Amino acid sequence: MHPPLTPHRHPMCLEIIEEFQKCHLEHPIGKFFGECTELKVKLDRCFRQEKAVKRKVNFEQSKKRQERLKTIRKEETAET
Repeated sequence: MHPPLTPHRHPMCLEIIEEFQKCHLEHPIGKFFGECTELKVKLDRCFRQEKAVKRKVNFEQSKKRQERLKTIRKEETAET
């Protein structure tokens, strides 16, 4: 199962999403018998890569926020 194939949410995988949707339109019955399986595997790999990139960015942002909070807390304790 894959997430919703909305292009604005998955800019890294846009080309593969379009190919996958095109395959489903061109092979309405064949999609049930593995006609689009290769594209599905590519799409899953792309989603995994995209998620890894997002996870890394989020982790870096959270580190920055934690450091900023630590400095704010130190300043507050120094004032009192």
